[in-house]
Amino acid sequence: MIRLLALALALFGLALPTASAQGFKVPADLVKASLVGEPAAIRPGEPFTVGIRLVMRPHWHVYWRNPGDSGLAPEVAWTLPPGFSAGPIQWPSPSRIPVAHLMNYGYEDEAVLLAQVTPPATLASAKPVTLQAKLTYLVCERECVPGSAELRLTLPVAQTGTSTGVAPGSMMLFEAARAALPAPAPWPVRYGAENGRLQVHLAAPAGLAASDVAYFPYAETAIENAAPQEARSDADGLHIDLARGDATAAAPATLPGVLTFAEATPDGPVRRAYAIGEAPDATAVATASAATTNAAMAPTPAQAPAESLTLWSAAGLAFLGGLLLNLMPCVFPVLSIKVLSLVRHSGEPAGRVRLHGLAYTAGVLASFLALAGLLIALKGAGAGIGWGFQLQSPLVVAGLAYLLLAMGLSLSGVVHLGAGIAGLGDGLTRRAGLEGSFFTGILATVVATPCTAPFMGSAVGFALTQEAGVSLAVFASLGLGLALPFLALTIWPAALRRLPRPGAWMDTLKGALAFPIYATVAWLVWVLSQQVGSAGLLAALVGLVLVGLAAWAWERGHGAGPAGTWVARGTAVAALAALAILTLGLDRDRAGADAAQADGSAFTQARLDGLLAQGKPVFVNMTAAWCITCQVNERVALRAEAVQAGLKARGITALKGDWTNQNPEITRLLERHGRSGVPLYLLYAGAGEPTVLPQILTPGLVLEALQAVPLAAADRSAALTEVRP
Repeated sequence: MIRLLALALALFGLALPTASAQGFKVPADLVKASLVGEPAAIRPGEPFTVGIRLVMRPHWHVYWRNPGDSGLAPEVAWTLPPGFSAGPIQWPSPSRIPVAHLMNYGYEDEAVLLAQVTPPATLASAKPVTLQAKLTYLVCERECVPGSAELRLTLPVAQTGTSTGVAPGSMMLFEAARAALPAPAPWPVRYGAENGRLQVHLAAPAGLAASDVAYFPYAETAIENAAPQEARSDADGLHIDLARGDATAAAPATLPGVLTFAEATPDGPVRRAYAIGEAPDATAVATASAATTNAAMAPTPAQAPAESLTLWSAAGLAFLGGLLLNLMPCVFPVLSIKVLSLVRHSGEPAGRVRLHGLAYTAGVLASFLALAGLLIALKGAGAGIGWGFQLQSPLVVAGLAYLLLAMGLSLSGVVHLGAGIAGLGDGLTRRAGLEGSFFTGILATVVATPCTAPFMGSAVGFALTQEAGVSLAVFASLGLGLALPFLALTIWPAALRRLPRPGAWMDTLKGALAFPIYATVAWLVWVLSQQVGSAGLLAALVGLVLVGLAAWAWERGHGAGPAGTWVARGTAVAALAALAILTLGLDRDRAGADAAQADGSAFTQARLDGLLAQGKPVFVNMTAAWCITCQVNERVALRAEAVQAGLKARGITALKGDWTNQNPEITRLLERHGRSGVPLYLLYAGAGEPTVLPQILTPGLVLEALQAVPLAAADRSAALTEVRP
């Protein structure tokens, strides 16, 4: 019975889109990228414009800053001479690109991404300067292929009193690139929301003959991208009606973006593009320029970015993170059961016990490599996912809860698995066969995914930006760290001799170990309640009852005679069939946004950009209901009275990004800081890059980081009053 549940869970985890068989090496002609400069020469202190030119193979496309339903925006990491700085990418107006039932936003044929570079006021010499940029992108047709390019541009330095001029052949290129940028909207704009839809109203001239109207919001989750956009013109202006991305969430007060349309003129239709609303251009996607010639960015105070890692350093961090996973509450109950089984085998030959350790290690490594392969394939196909992505699916969360409940019932003695039945629960983990140890390794990996240990974040983030071989090596190191304590216990004879002798105490301990498993089931049901509506939660709870019914009926079949066994086993199979039907329907009852959406504390990229543009300090908490580390940090550190008072005293706006369900904006921010999963804590004290806090927080650590933000005016005055004699 438990084997059936295990197979169902495996199917839930693998029932996801797969990547193209094309692989991950980009053919040279899919995207031809180059770095071009506008001036013939540069002058100290005078900003100039450069362009990243992308020429795509016909029918292939790259993405805008908001890629739409799938995809990744191009990212640029600059390596500039000392004193040089690069501004954000200036994005051309995008096009709507339908792919099957999805709608993407991006560019076909050719696009030029402009950026302004500012040299220092003085240059040490008149020697030519070299600008370097690492471009990463995703190019797609029906399949998607990730790619990168190392770009270089060398420009001479103009002598004092001479004209810089325009580089030969660049005038038309840059004129066309600037013409493709959206112009500021010449008309006032107001927003509205009604009947689950959003409205953008522009006070355009009466009789504006606009056709082929398309609106591209900066926020990735604001609208249903593939839904038709309705536009009409009347005496009051131009009105665009959009389907909301989440009709249950609070309607946004503003919806900045880009509007494109064709305007009929006496000379024929003219394509227009306007930037609507106030939002800083794509600071979220452009990487800050370097202060030195050898590094793209300086490390943040708390942690070096993934770009500074090497294969060996990432593998070392992954190994340490895997070791610490053994101490996490999600993994510990499973390992306790396996250690208990070792006590039963303590009388066996040492060679046999070592084989159990190797089989367990093989199960862990096989699971991590399979998970890594799936992550690589899905990211290569354009999916915005990371560590723990499978727990964003209610099917996987429910399936894992059912599996662990069955395991707990086995430990409690509700169902006893005979020698002829292999299960993933207590029966399998305690079996004499090596398959028990192998599948325990798989189960340990499955239950480890909700946890993020220290050192893991940067290592996994680095792995998912590298080629497949490097990624697999880092994930293998993570798995080896998780498997090592149990493996060491089996190959160290002195440790085996210290294990207690088998006895009646084992049955008592076995029953006691069921309760941490039940606690994990309760936690998974709570996670599920954040993902599905009330009907879905009721279905999941009924599913737990069906697991109990199946276990009870299966046990009643032992020694009941042929007819009784047939009825009992048939009842168990029918219960599991009903369980599968209920579980497969969970994804159709997704929950709406949490209450944070209504009080302004929910993270959106537009909200973060707006706060930073106003010069306000911001603390960003990226979390998920299924992330145990995140929940502990919130209760122990972030909700502490001293921390809340510190945030208030310094006028820091706290934004919370909930990654319980898929959210591409959160995924982008995680990737931008070299992470593939939550938690991630960012403190924006002012202009420039944020401070990245560690993944394990204490109140003292957070308060120490907050010292970088000055006290708000009122609190500073109060502090001066207190010390004034």
